[in-house]
Amino acid sequence: MHWLYLLLALGALMLALTTHSAGLLALWLLMMAGFLLAWVVGWYRERIGQGSRDEVAMVDPAELLRLRQLAEARRREAAARQGDDSPPAP
Repeated sequence: MHWLYLLLALGALMLALTTHSAGLLALWLLMMAGFLLAWVVGWYRERIGQGSRDEVAMVDPAELLRLRQLAEARRREAAARQGDDSPPAP
């Protein structure tokens, strides 16, 4: 969609170059600047939007705490199993 603004900016520039009135020249140049700014903002949002994180996929603090506790319990279980599997000391 933002490419449409670039085309409109080019169209406004062409109209500004062909007009004979100073008032219309100013109007077309202002429109060109506005469309060009809209194109840059749209392009920037598209580029930055592709790199942004999905907020739905973010883990909330309560879920993070639960995952940490689960990982700690698994570590303790693995350590206890390794202790059971070791040969008795002579």
